[in-house]
Amino acid sequence: MKHSSYMEKTLLQHKRSPIKLVENRVCFAGPHSELSIYDTYEQAQKISLKAESLLYCGMVSGSKVMHTQHLSDIPFLPHESFILSPNEEVFIDFPDAQLNKPTTCLTIEISKERVAKICERMNDLLAHSLPSGAFIDPNQPLHTFHTQATQQVLDRLTSHYIQDDPDRDLLVDFGVSELVTRILRHHGRDALLHFTRSAPDANGLTSVLHYIETNLTLPLEPDELAKIACMSRSRFYQTFKLQLGCTPLEYQHQRRMNKAYQRLQEKQSVTVVSYELGYQSLSHFSRRFQQHFGISPSQICQTKTDQLN
Repeated sequence: MKHSSYMEKTLLQHKRSPIKLVENRVCFAGPHSELSIYDTYEQAQKISLKAESLLYCGMVSGSKVMHTQHLSDIPFLPHESFILSPNEEVFIDFPDAQLNKPTTCLTIEISKERVAKICERMNDLLAHSLPSGAFIDPNQPLHTFHTQATQQVLDRLTSHYIQDDPDRDLLVDFGVSELVTRILRHHGRDALLHFTRSAPDANGLTSVLHYIETNLTLPLEPDELAKIACMSRSRFYQTFKLQLGCTPLEYQHQRRMNKAYQRLQEKQSVTVVSYELGYQSLSHFSRRFQQHFGISPSQICQTKTDQLN
């Protein structure tokens, strides 16, 4: 395994030898998808990026500033995901790219047919939770700090694209499906939360989500949640996991982490955020944050400070 990883790294380094200094591109085709790795070695402004299909963008190193049709001056940093809908054009600035320290980003272009097929299944899953007529739109904008789990999918998927393996195309297809599922799950949860805020008593699931959202710092009691949902405990857990893709406890943890990230972005100290969210131990909070995002809370504060400077 170590030898294989070394060979992949050597091959990738060779392929990425710069031919041009701005958006030097290396690409790998896969079934219904294409991986591109971009390295930029000098500062540049307003570089256009557009694709005919859904385009997933993930920052690897350095930073970019994105300008879309609707928003300008969007910082794009490592461990963040950015989704471009088909034929949507974005203009990119590279404020800190250097010859010995390039800004690196990967993109995965995914065919409309592949996205539509997975989206149809996801909409079927969420049909009973969302209001009538509501559905997940895979092409809506998304800019988020992705989790360690998503980062692992990206690392694994990049490896599958690069390696010479008889099962390569199958593994790439599985990885792309998992990445699209995570994107759609994110959209689905956002839609459910939006619906919950406007109609917290619409059904048993929205009642539970409203309860969790307003009690992020409190321990969850399974029997109490089932009672709020007006379901038996077993049916409640089955319904919750089907609709949210995780257990109530895992969901609460994810929401706490998202809230923590938001508060750290607002320049709140790690200690204040830790106690705001009910963690009695600063080390416990920092450890959970690192496990979830793959980066420490203090690094978020430092990144924000550097960005403002």
